[in-house]
Formats: sequence, structure tokens, C-alpha cells
Amino acid sequence: MSIKVGIVMDPIADISYKKDSSLAMLVAAQERGWDLQYMEQSDLYSRDGIAMGSMRPLSVAYDPKDWYQLGESSERRLAELDVILMRKDPPFDAEYIYSTYLLEQAESVGTLIVNRPQSLRDCNEKMYATQFPQCCPPVLVSSQSEKLRAFHREHEDVIFKPLDGMGGGSIFRLRQDDPNVSVIIETLTAHGRKQIMAQRYIPEIRDGDKRILLIDGDPVPYSLARVPAVGESRGNLAAGGSGIAQPLSERDRWICSEVRDSIRNRGLLFVGLDVIGDYLTEINVTSPTCIRELDRAHDLDIGGQLMDCIADRLARR
Repeated sequence: MSIKVGIVMDPIADISYKKDSSLAMLVAAQERGWDLQYMEQSDLYSRDGIAMGSMRPLSVAYDPKDWYQLGESSERRLAELDVILMRKDPPFDAEYIYSTYLLEQAESVGTLIVNRPQSLRDCNEKMYATQFPQCCPPVLVSSQSEKLRAFHREHEDVIFKPLDGMGGGSIFRLRQDDPNVSVIIETLTAHGRKQIMAQRYIPEIRDGDKRILLIDGDPVPYSLARVPAVGESRGNLAAGGSGIAQPLSERDRWICSEVRDSIRNRGLLFVGLDVIGDYLTEINVTSPTCIRELDRAHDLDIGGQLMDCIADRLARR
């Protein structure tokens, strides 16, 4: 019997065709003969304690002019699906949290959610990395101006960033004697009302911010080093960085081994680590990307590997 796959994502009509990782997952599932059902976040709802979705049958293709077709919408229980891929991009706001509650209702009656809703809530992508201090650069999370200033004085070259950002947004590099320290701290913390992260600047960013993809805790053997544009300190592709695929280093593999058990225990089947030089900086759990770039560079099938993992997990239930 065909596996029934649902996906919750941003509008599929608006994706970046060349690099969208959700499309790679969907193509891999379709190639296995699995049934695809499409939903956006607003299509999820609960009726009398039963998680429901306004679902549309979906077919996909690697065709830059016609990469999807949608059928007519129908109202169905989420529990009718064997697996749901939660691929809604941040912001991680109240609506996102409500969606995880609805997905958790389906999970409680047997649907596999990738990634587990509770872990999506628990694992802030910047804070989660700090659970592995042996892998991280010096780091501080605080809303207090004086503590942030002291960290900057100690390390002299520091990155400040919000805990809820994505794509390189609102990331600031502050060198020694930077005249903008006060205003940046005030802005990011909303005058002391919001926690932010400070990290010691890692000069190896010039060689790229490496994205390492993990499937059930095991790394894909290549990373995508996202190299900053000239004059930038951010490697994010959304901030103009360029991607270079390269084999994992011994240090990369060590970092993966340090986080593996936690990731598996939390039901995080698809995760993206961000590594600069020798240091883990973030653990991305919401909608990690870079499948397409790595597939093209090294003739991989990362979406297929994930679908094989999902099929194995379903078979063992």
C-alpha cells in the first residue's frame, strides 16, 4: 500500500525552483509511488479535538516552468496521513507554535511528523547549539546591556544576533572600539526586553559557513560552505553568499558525533548544522535547506535518503 505523505509549507508557487529542498523531498517521495497531499499553515485546524487539514493532491516535477500541479481541496483528518513533513519557514511565531499543537494531535494517534512537533518548539536553532559547549565558540545569551558589553570588551570582535532570526537577518559584527555598540544592543534587545546571542567572531567565516545535513543523526558526507560576498561577514545564501560543496573534515564529523544522540532522541529526522571553522554555531530544525546544491555537486539523492529513513521508521512502528 502506498505511503500517504502530507507536507506543510509556504506557497509552492513562490518557492525558489533551483534550490528548494522541500521540492527535492517531494520528488523523492513521488518517485517511490507515494501519495502527496499539500497544505499551507492556514489549512491546519482542529474540530472537536481532531486535527484536520484542507488538503490538495499534489504532483511535482523537476521542470522550471511547471514544477507542481494541485488537485481539488478536501477536508481530511491529519491522522489519515502516514507522515507529515513540517517545512514551513520561520518566523517561529505564535502561529507556528499553534501549528505544532495541531500536528501533535495527529502524532498522538500515529502519524509520523518530521520533525517532531515538541522538538520544533523546544529546540531554538541558536539556543539548542549551546547545549554542546564543547563544540561552540565562546557564547553569551542575555538581554542585559552590561553583560553584552562586557562580552564584547573581553573578545573585542563579536557577532550579535537575535534568537529568532533566519537567513542572516539582523546579524551584526562589532569590532573593538566600534561606535555603534550601544545602539545595536538597544535595538536587538528592545532596550533590555529581548534575549539575544553574542558569539566570538570566527575569522574562518572567510572560508564559508558550512551547512551539514543530518538524516536521523547521520551526516551526509559533504557540506555546503556558504562563502560571504565581498565586504560581508554573513555566509547565508539569502545574504548573497555563494555555495561550495566540500567533503566533511574530521572536526565536522566529530561535531556530528557529539550531537547525534540528542538529535535522535528528540525525533529530529532532518537537521542542518551550521559550522564555521571548528565551531558549531546553529542547529537548524525547522526547514533546513541545501539539498539541491549538494545533490548537484556530488550526484547525491539526499531527499531519497530521507524518504528511505522515513519508510524504515514507518515499517518499524
